[in-house]
Amino acid sequence: MMSPTLHVPGQDQIRRAPKVLLHDHLDGGLRPGTIVDLALASGYDGLPETEPDKLGIWFREAADSGSLERYLETFAHTCAVMQTRDALVRVAAECAEDLAADGVVYAEVRYAPEQHLEAGLTLEEVVEAVNEGFRKGEQRARLDGHRIRVGALLTAMRHAARSLEIAELANRYRDQGVVGFDIAGAEAGFPPTRHLDAFEYLKRENNHFTIHAGEAFGLPSIWQALQWCGADRLGHGVRIIDDIEVAEDGGVKLGRLASYVRDKRIPLELCPTSNLQTGAAASYADHPIGLLRKLHFRATVNTDNRLMSGTSMSHEFEKLTETFGYTLDDMQWFTVNAMKSAFIPFDERLAMINDVIKPGYAELKSEWLFEQTAATSVPSSSAG
Repeated sequence: MMSPTLHVPGQDQIRRAPKVLLHDHLDGGLRPGTIVDLALASGYDGLPETEPDKLGIWFREAADSGSLERYLETFAHTCAVMQTRDALVRVAAECAEDLAADGVVYAEVRYAPEQHLEAGLTLEEVVEAVNEGFRKGEQRARLDGHRIRVGALLTAMRHAARSLEIAELANRYRDQGVVGFDIAGAEAGFPPTRHLDAFEYLKRENNHFTIHAGEAFGLPSIWQALQWCGADRLGHGVRIIDDIEVAEDGGVKLGRLASYVRDKRIPLELCPTSNLQTGAAASYADHPIGLLRKLHFRATVNTDNRLMSGTSMSHEFEKLTETFGYTLDDMQWFTVNAMKSAFIPFDERLAMINDVIKPGYAELKSEWLFEQTAATSVPSSSAG
């Protein structure tokens, strides 16, 4: 008798499976058609393409080009059309709808308020517009038969000097849809320790924060994010693999930092497709997530920038199941990891796990089991 744990899910089951997303950038997930609409409405004439399908292709090719300049240019275009209240509400609402349609039941979406001030909005107005959009998107998704909860992470740019100001903003709106804080941007030359005042403030306020670390720069970035700054989670954290030694016979030895990350159950916000684009991994098969899963790190699966990577949570899991043969049990493991690591209260996380995630996967497993039973049953012939 086959066990349902041996079942590698297909595209339809992956899409319908409840998923949790912790690392997704609002300005990296716009619909190409929305960018075109907003550019026309705002008078922005810098788009490289004005036909939505071609524009979507341009974003993915620019992100895949290997040129940092072209990659950063993609965000210049999305941020350029996200400068008014109406634009932010629309983008946030569509983000929630798109994630819900992909089976995401909980998401933490991050953005940098300081990048949306060019048309005169205040930081507070930016936050309130995005929060309004997320609530609208949740409501529309519910009408379409999907359930999702979206929390916002306020990001400070690590090359700028507004991190304390953004941390204080995140704290003011922590009961109004903002669940935590983040810093992002180029790691090299801009260590997280430059923003210690912001992290110390958040710790005093008993607030949550994640730090982009260990994507492009490596172990020193991870070490500083954890031991100097006190990050609750690591944004990417994929370079923790540099502190893990694999012998020719398959034996594994963890360095002290890797051991600390695993022992302390520090969540890794892994983004496989994005990591391929940035060169953090050469292929899905070479991506550290395979080994980190085997070693039981607190690994989670994420999208990073859905537009630039041409991805979704379902796409990420499709690639992982194709590459590593992951089953519904593996998908559930990653999803529960993510929900355990979310920045909402414990009882709410537990309710999501017990009332939404586990029942959702149990239904998919039983569905497959009944299909297998029906397929292998031999109808008995009636006696003549």
